[in-house]
Amino acid sequence: MHVVSIDLSTVGAAEVLRSAVEQQGIRVTSVINNAGVGSFGPFAGEDARRRRSDIAVDVIAPVEICAAFLPDVLERGDGFIINVASMAAYVPTPLMAVYGASKAFILSFTESLWAEVRGSGVTVFALSPGATATEFNDVVGTEDATAGARKRRPADVVATALAHLDRRSPGPSVIDGAGNRLSAALGRLLPRRAAVSMMARLTAPAP
Repeated sequence: MHVVSIDLSTVGAAEVLRSAVEQQGIRVTSVINNAGVGSFGPFAGEDARRRRSDIAVDVIAPVEICAAFLPDVLERGDGFIINVASMAAYVPTPLMAVYGASKAFILSFTESLWAEVRGSGVTVFALSPGATATEFNDVVGTEDATAGARKRRPADVVATALAHLDRRSPGPSVIDGAGNRLSAALGRLLPRRAAVSMMARLTAPAP
């Protein structure tokens, strides 16, 4: 195993990663963009430096890592790129406005890449977990970030990704968990005002 430690919030992180990999003689055949951070609270009160760091990790880094390694993956012709989005990609997320918008970007970006590489032998899709038992809430600083939802295990999310990868013709995105898939479907049926209002109630801090 080779480990390269890089701060993905820094400018040029993807280029640094590619250079480090090349120096170790590693040829990248597949990529999983799993890093993600978030902040919880009103947008008006957010720290500007933290906001820029969140956007760098959640948006800029995945895009630039895809740009850095997709040509190699396409050249080999049988690898994959999985970008981890979130259930937050499917509905607006008051008090986590930047995080939700970032994940919506990743979902749209990845689904577009899926269409662009069809027929190449390379599989690209977005993986959207809901609340998962990781250190995410610890970093955010509150359990309100997942609105008290029952958390799935990381192993469940991995199993969903592998099952989708093994499909004969994987689609551009997959949601982990039957309950999450149902929630996303219901969210599409609701008027936007109703969906946002519902999420505002769910994400409101516990009294």
